[in-house]
Amino acid sequence: MTMLAGRPDLDTPSTFGSGGGEPYAAALVAETAVLFLRHDTARLPASVPMDAGRWSADADATDLAVLDGATGPVLDIGCGPGRMIRAALDLGLAAAGVDVSPTAVRIATAAGLTVLNRSVFDPLPLAGGWGTALLLDGNIGIGGDPGALLARCAQLIGGNGALLVEVSGDPDCDHAYEGILEDARGRRSAVFPWAEIGIVALRARAESAGLRVSQDWIRDGRWFARLVRR
Repeated sequence: MTMLAGRPDLDTPSTFGSGGGEPYAAALVAETAVLFLRHDTARLPASVPMDAGRWSADADATDLAVLDGATGPVLDIGCGPGRMIRAALDLGLAAAGVDVSPTAVRIATAAGLTVLNRSVFDPLPLAGGWGTALLLDGNIGIGGDPGALLARCAQLIGGNGALLVEVSGDPDCDHAYEGILEDARGRRSAVFPWAEIGIVALRARAESAGLRVSQDWIRDGRWFARLVRR
């Protein structure tokens, strides 16, 4: 799970967990590290601990359920080490990923997966032709502007394509902020733009991006939504 930044209006965009002590890269190598997403302004509480080992493990039953009915090719945005790409391939779907973390891309490509080391806002192959795009594990926060991200994803999926998004468990959650990632050893990243939204905000942002929420569901404490073109 790498949460890309790449917001076009930032001269030098920082990305999830990069810079400083590089806690995200260190966690991917360790495969067992716990990470904490802190708010730089301290006005908001820290997120719950994140188990980086889960991102490097095989997809679990909840992950696999997200892919029910998915059509290929599948693009995993902020794919990290590639667990959802592997899951899609195992289901017989063509799949690839995009991620800004060189460490995540190195791990994924070493495992034989197709992953591009770039931002979702950069030029990508098959633009307008992806059957399914994924924004899981909080990746709706990429760049700190969910509206811009959804609009970009609308450009990437085909006319009959779908965007699968994981949102906050708080349906009314809607805030953007400057974040810092920290691990249990106190290694901190550079500040990066991030956002967290719930299903209410997602519906509003989707409309502005030319999308609509066709389905949403909760499984194992995680909240997901399926978006299609309006």
